[in-house]
Amino acid sequence: MHVEAKLEELGLTLPEPAKLPPGVQASFAWVRVYGDRVYVSGHGPLAPDGTPAGPFGQVGADVSSEQGYEAARSTALAVLSSLKRQLGDLDRVSAWLMVHGIVNAAPGFAQTTNVINGFSDLIEELYGTEAGTHARMAPGVVALPLGLAVVIGAELAISG
Repeated sequence: MHVEAKLEELGLTLPEPAKLPPGVQASFAWVRVYGDRVYVSGHGPLAPDGTPAGPFGQVGADVSSEQGYEAARSTALAVLSSLKRQLGDLDRVSAWLMVHGIVNAAPGFAQTTNVINGFSDLIEELYGTEAGTHARMAPGVVALPLGLAVVIGAELAISG
């Protein structure tokens, strides 16, 4: 599979570990491995240094659908960064099972699926259809932590 080589070919780099703003505490694991399953806590887009990255605000009001799509794609890199630190090798992922995408949506914004496609499209591009295709949910909510446009978690299967 060689996911890291594919990232390099695409000119993509994984961000540093998440750095939360002062006063924000994370009383959970970013990644939890249990047997051959991996549970990934909700991530948002990160700047290369690990700080929260925009766009911030509600998709459909402050943020365009296209910007939301890019935020979801960037969130995939944040998730992969956490997985790399926990697993040591991104190729240990044998299947993406379920993706939980949440969109900070303006009232009446109903294109949340298109926004979370930014995450799903990159995962499938990196892992192929056999391992990368996943079940998914993509609801819209009225607010997300730190004003993020998207937050995405996942469930995966691993080998080795």
